[in-house]
Amino acid sequence: MLDSFFKISQRGSTVGREIRGGFVTFFTMAYIVALNPLIIGLVKDGDGKFLGGNGDHPNLALVAAMTALMAGLLTILMGVVANFPLALATGLGLNTFVAVGIASKMTWADAMGLVIIEGLIIVVLVLTGVRKAVFRAVPQQLKTAIAVGIGLFITLIGLVDSGFVRRTGSGPVPVQLGDNGNLVGWPIVVFAFGLFLIIALLVRKVKGALLIGIITTTVVAIVIEKAFKIGPNFDGKNVNPKGWGLNVPTIPHKIVATPDFSLFGHINLSGAFNRVTFISALLLVFSLFLSDFFDNVGTVTAIATEGGLIDADGNVPGIDRILLVDGIAAVAGGVGNISSNTSYIESASGVGEGARTGLASVVTGILFLLTTFLAPLVAVIPYEAATPALVIVGFLMMTQIKNLDWDDLGIAIPAFLTIILMPFTYSISVGIGAGFVSHILIRVVQGRAKEIHALLYVVSGLFMIYFLSSPINVWVGK
Repeated sequence: MLDSFFKISQRGSTVGREIRGGFVTFFTMAYIVALNPLIIGLVKDGDGKFLGGNGDHPNLALVAAMTALMAGLLTILMGVVANFPLALATGLGLNTFVAVGIASKMTWADAMGLVIIEGLIIVVLVLTGVRKAVFRAVPQQLKTAIAVGIGLFITLIGLVDSGFVRRTGSGPVPVQLGDNGNLVGWPIVVFAFGLFLIIALLVRKVKGALLIGIITTTVVAIVIEKAFKIGPNFDGKNVNPKGWGLNVPTIPHKIVATPDFSLFGHINLSGAFNRVTFISALLLVFSLFLSDFFDNVGTVTAIATEGGLIDADGNVPGIDRILLVDGIAAVAGGVGNISSNTSYIESASGVGEGARTGLASVVTGILFLLTTFLAPLVAVIPYEAATPALVIVGFLMMTQIKNLDWDDLGIAIPAFLTIILMPFTYSISVGIGAGFVSHILIRVVQGRAKEIHALLYVVSGLFMIYFLSSPINVWVGK
């Protein structure tokens, strides 16, 4: 029954590979359950209130429970409806923008109302076929560049989250090796152990290499923490450069915790328009929309390419259903008061493990639902144990660079900008936008403007508005 419904054999996979892939995807993105509350749960809105509870004090458990619930339901929906190995959760970057750029100007309910409006726009564009048309208007070579760029991007995410690469905080160099140019502390040793373990398993062609690597490295981390009492790299007051990232790998005192979903539905669809000018509200929605829209396009392209799920014409079968679920996810994130939910590039780790169907998403979704009750277990896996998988998946995605035509400058330069700007700006959308705009400019200069799909002109124009949103805001303010 599973094979027939999810077309597992047809896609060259097995139930075992799908289950392993689902577990690996969960382990590489479970951090969002702990991280999202720290991003949106500790920021006061325009009225000086925190998200959740009575608003006077942070309620991180409330945000964590809803984050896990929405991730679970939406990822299962993606698996069942779209049959695609793609997991969804609160979008990083988007949640920061919602917290700092939107909620600070209004109430949390008003901000989440704008998130819902943005999501509804995406759903309408999906239902009218516009989003699918935009997806297909992108040249295949640029889609490949997007996948390669995302490979570099998630590699950087893995290196930064592990502490192997760190921000300098000052000076002309933005990042550096470890702490002040030195690799210090046991967590870095754990990261290196996990990385080389996964590499060894891959070289030996061991099934479940990523999953085995994450679990084994977590066990090693727990033993090291038990022996040396390292603690977190930041305890709320002091910075410990030798400490663990987000989670400290200790055996939890309890396994089950009762979740609270009372955040659901605290929204105000029109409130934002009473707190800021109408144009300002529209620009906020537009910024959310553009980032959400093209982050998903890039992620789906990368996952489909890595998994061999692209057809002969360079399109993704069932893209309508994939895009529809992603649009619904944006709306659901607003309704759940946890910011827009979107597709996660960490799904590539599950695809790297062999996942090719929606069954992997169902497995990941079930694990997220269990997390609403088993939240203490999520805290067991430190960044240093999960991030080696991201680095390896980044390598796997980078191998697609050989398919680019470097002799055609109309492709090579936009591809280069797409690939480089994603990690350098920490934004998938910026890389895509730079690639689109430069592709059009070069083709026009080459006298080949007719080769460009009309929708690509429209999209590039929207990206120019996005890039110039700051001066536009200043002009509107005047």
